[in-house]
Amino acid sequence: QVQLVESGGGSVQAGGSLRLSCPAYGYTYMTDCMAWFRQAPGKEREVVAYIYSYTGVTYYRDSVKGRFAISQDNAKGTVYLQMNSLKPEDTAMYYCAADRPARTCSVNYGDYPYRGRGTQVTVSS
Repeated sequence: QVQLVESGGGSVQAGGSLRLSCPAYGYTYMTDCMAWFRQAPGKEREVVAYIYSYTGVTYYRDSVKGRFAISQDNAKGTVYLQMNSLKPEDTAMYYCAADRPARTCSVNYGDYPYRGRGTQVTVSS
């Protein structure tokens, strides 16, 4: 049974930084795709970033490019999301998700069979 457990969320002021972590428990081998999604109150869940483990190829939604960085420690089976220059509009519940096997990574949350419960990020102005 694969379990994803997010941590690192919290409350920060605009311009601050947070680092989210998500270890994948129960995985013997690295996953193919690991992604971060977020959902703000009253809004749909959206992809923030993903990384394809074998090639290191990454994807970011436009609004976080240049501010967020996704990375993966394959030895630990953990994906990270470094968030800098945070803005109030980044406030949301952030979810980690994994997909394996996969030849390509999806931007749709429903395509990821393994999902965490989320960690709250709140950015105040």
